Formats: sequence, C-alpha cells, structure tokens
Amino acid sequence: MRRLWRLLLYARPYLLYSLISVVLMAIVGAMAAFRILLVKPIFDNVLAPDAPSPNVLNIPIPHRNISLNLQWLVPSHFHNAWTVIAYALVCSALLKSICDYVGTYLVNYAGFGMITDLRNDLYNAVLRRSVAFFQRHTTGTLLSTLINDIERVQVAMSAVLSELMQQFFTLLWTAVVVVLMGGKLSWILLLFVLVVISSARRIGRSVRTTTRKGQDKLAEIQNILHETITGNRIVKAFGMELWEMDRFRTAARRLFRANLKSVSVQAISSPLMDAIGSVAIALLLLLGRDRIRAHEMTAGSFIAFLIAVFTLYDPVRKCAMFYNSFQQALGASEEIFRFMDAQDDVIEKKKALPLPGFQNEIRFEHVGFAYEVDHEQKQVLRDINLDVKRGEVIAFVGPSGAGKSTLVNLIPRFFDVTEGAITFDGHDLRDLTIASLRKLIGKVTQETVLFNDTVRNNIAYGQPDVPLARVQAAAKAALAHDFIERLPNSYDTMIGEKGARLSGGERQRLAIARALLKNAPILILDEATSALDTESEALVQAALANLMQGRTVFVIAHRLSTVRRADRIVIIEHGQITEMGSHEELLQLSGTYKRLYDLQFVTDRAVETVAEGTA
Repeated sequence: MRRLWRLLLYARPYLLYSLISVVLMAIVGAMAAFRILLVKPIFDNVLAPDAPSPNVLNIPIPHRNISLNLQWLVPSHFHNAWTVIAYALVCSALLKSICDYVGTYLVNYAGFGMITDLRNDLYNAVLRRSVAFFQRHTTGTLLSTLINDIERVQVAMSAVLSELMQQFFTLLWTAVVVVLMGGKLSWILLLFVLVVISSARRIGRSVRTTTRKGQDKLAEIQNILHETITGNRIVKAFGMELWEMDRFRTAARRLFRANLKSVSVQAISSPLMDAIGSVAIALLLLLGRDRIRAHEMTAGSFIAFLIAVFTLYDPVRKCAMFYNSFQQALGASEEIFRFMDAQDDVIEKKKALPLPGFQNEIRFEHVGFAYEVDHEQKQVLRDINLDVKRGEVIAFVGPSGAGKSTLVNLIPRFFDVTEGAITFDGHDLRDLTIASLRKLIGKVTQETVLFNDTVRNNIAYGQPDVPLARVQAAAKAALAHDFIERLPNSYDTMIGEKGARLSGGERQRLAIARALLKNAPILILDEATSALDTESEALVQAALANLMQGRTVFVIAHRLSTVRRADRIVIIEHGQITEMGSHEELLQLSGTYKRLYDLQFVTDRAVETVAEGTA
C-alpha cells in the first residue's frame, strides 16, 4: 500500500485532468446503463406495437413504485414509440462517445505525465548516486529498471487505468439498474461478487511475485547485451561468439520460464470468472422463468435485467485483469523505489558551503579509506598525510592496487574518506557543496569517455553556449585542431559511441581539449597516456604540458618518464606513503622509486634492442 500511495502521489500535478476524466467516465457509465433501461420498451412497445402499453415515455421500474420519464430527454413532439427510443439511443450513444474519447485522452494525459515525472525522478536519483552505487549495480539492472519496470507501471497508470475507470462506472451504474430491475434476484449476485473478489486477491499476490522475478531475468538479458555489444571486439578477438550466444540463450530460457509462470497465474483469472458467471446466469434464468409465469415481471423487464447482468459481468470479469496489472506495476515499482531510496555513500550536508575558488592548498590529514566486501572492511588507504600547494604538480607512483586511483578519487568526492579529512583552503570537503567542488576539478583518464555526438559538443560538454572560437582554441592547445579539420564535417562530425570513429590518441586529445575548455584550477591525470603508442603519446604529452600550465595537478602514471618533471613524486605501497620527493631526491634514496626506475629503464632498453634486431 505504501508503494501504491507513492505512485498515486505522482498524480497530484494532474489532479484537475483526473477529476474531469472521472466525471466524464461517470457519464459514460451512466449512458451505458441508460441504454439497458431502454431494452424494456424496445421489447414491450417497439417490437410489440399491438400490445396494450402505457405511455412509452415512462419506463416503469419493477418492484419499485417509480418510473423513468423519457420526456425529460426527448422533445415533447415525439410520441411514436420507435421515434422516442431511436432518439434516446442515438443521443445517449453520441454523448457516451464524446465523453469516452475526452475522458480517455485526459486520463492517459495524467497517466503519461505521471510516469514521465516518475522516470525523470528515477533517472535523477540514479545519476546523482556516488561511484560506489554504480560499482554495486550492473548496467543491465539499471537499464532494466529505467526502461522495463517503468514501462510496467506506465501500462497500469495509463491504458489500464483508463479502461478501469470506464469499467468501474459501468459497473456502478449497471449495478443500480440490476438492483432496480431485478429486485430480490439481484442479491444472488452479491454472493458471486464476493467469490470473484476473493479469487482476484489471491491471484494478484502471485502475479506480483512472478512479475518481479520476470523483470529480474529481463535485467540479466540486458546486462549480457550491454557487455557483449560494448565489448564486441574482445568477443570477436577471442572467438567467443558461440559461448556468448549460449550464455544469452540460457538467460533467455530463464526469462521464458519466468514469463510462463507469470502467464500461468494470470491465465486462471478469465476462465475462473467465466465459470462463476455461467453458474450465476443459469441460476437467474431458473428464477426469472418463475417470475414471468407469476406475472411479477414482463419478458421485456427480464430481458433488460439479463442484459444488465451480462453488462455487469464484463467489468467484474475484467476486475481480475485490472488487479493483476496493478500488481505487476507494484512488483515493478519495488525496484524503482529501491533505487530511489538507496542510501548514498556520499551525502551533501543540508547547509553545505559553496566553494568560491581554490587559493592556497589542499591537505590530506591522516586520510584513510576502507570499503565493505562480503560484510568485511577492506582497508585501501592508511594514514595519508600530504600538503599540496596551489600550482604544484604531484605524481603518485606505486604498484597496481596500491590505492593511487582511490586517493585521487577522494578529491572530487567520488568516495568519502572513512578516516581523517581532506581540506581545500582549510574547508573540509564534506562541508562543501559537491557541485562547487567538482566545478574546480578537471579530469583526464586512461579510459576516455566520449559521447555519440559531434566533436564540438564533446569538447564543450556541459557548456552548450560556448562560442566555436573558444572550442577551437581549446582544440588547438590540445593539438587536436588539425585532425578535427580533416574529419568529414570538421567540428560537426559525429564521432560514434565512445568515440569509436577516432584513434586512441585522437580520443585522448579531445578529452584534454574538454578539460582545457573547462579551465578548472585543479587537474587529475589518471594514466592518461598508458594506452597509447609512442607517436600518439608524444602528441598527448605535448597537449598535457599545455593543459598543466598554471594548474594544481595530480598525476598517476606507471611510466616514470611521464612523472619525472613533477614537483614531488609520492610513492604509495599497500595504501601508505613510503617515499616522497623530487625525481633526483628519490633516486638518491635507493628505495622503491629507484628500483622501479631501474627496472623500467632495463625493460625499455631491452624492448629497443629487440626492435633494432628485428629491423
């Protein structure tokens, strides 16, 4: 009920449209019931013109000392039975059609608007989650929730809700007709309605469970699709097409079984309602025959009553379908609200201060960081103490897994420290607004992230109104302008998903141009040249030199030739700082840095010797 209430809260901005649609659907139901009342004079007067009959403008209600006077609706100069009934039928049909169309449109407008708001809120919630959130949840699971689970809720809150409202008011008004026309006969139906409701509730609970399982299996398939499509070159290089196809078929088979289980539960509804309805109709026919023989009802009255019962049966039968659809929506909403309510690891304080700029220094004070793995804390960083002055270039060196990338990811608050503090000009990062902090930081990584958009929009990411001249200036400083000009449409060329139409060096230079255009005073370079060949690396290194001018820079690189010109080199081992100094100072210490430097020098020399021998 809590999830249902949360879903309905999204309908508040569309309350007026919903209320109007309720009124219109009520008129639709009333017109459907009114046409049932016309069945009696059709049989007793129009189809039996010689039968003695009172004024056709009055429709007497059996078992009630009342009658419906059609004179309220039909012009007074109409007296012929056929004319009166035809006029009433056509007018009620037109009114019903108009109200049905407008009501359906408005309820769908409210439903689609509500789902659009829900989808936007979910995307906003996911987008603002910390990096740890995306490490815990696969891309396929997130996509499945944003697309498939939302789609389930959308069906229930638009098309099904529209049909539900129409059927509800048809049920309501027809029930009134059944009670008025059938008298004591109508009470028999109450027993069957109770059976229908009880059955629908039991089936609905099973539907919600099976729907959630089906959505989870669909998320597995989307995850496999995402991995194999984005990693298609690795799949082909290792000849794993058959293995991936088998993995996909296995997941598809699991989805198939989950869907069949869901269908097997839902399919019970309609046959069950038909069986219950058939028993009710048979019993009413038996009792109605006796009423007609006893002249308590006319044939026309009883036929009108039966048609009302049949009309009543359709919305009752569909109640189970509606209930199942809403149970599916509730099952899908479980994952939606789970992501929306997820407790984030990085939380901005309510009264966080905006950081106007970076003036003096960044300090790491006894910084430690740990994360949970299988309910155990894994310590990554321990007691990191470091002062970085404005304009200083700091390089982090160490073996893989030592904690270098984790350390620099603490600066823009991708993660929060678990011990100690990081301060900007004396302000703890946790006391600052995340937006103002990240505005001051630019980042270029080994895995360049580009979007399926134009070159210009990728360089001006987040700054759509920047003039082309500034974009070109950034590209020139990043040594990217020349190759951009050789592209088919220059700066308006679409570069494909993740920049697939560009080389590795070209993608990296675009990322550097983007960082240059952002013009942030703090720069993080995380293995920015490690995946490049020698020629591309030389170009990127030159572009990086332009980017680093006048900025506070944190560099991570395994190639020590990249970091030797840093003001200070920090050696990190097992999550701790073991050495720190300039290139020359660290060589004199004869410690870890010298060992790594000598090893890399010997390796590079060996590679050059092999290359010369091959040539």
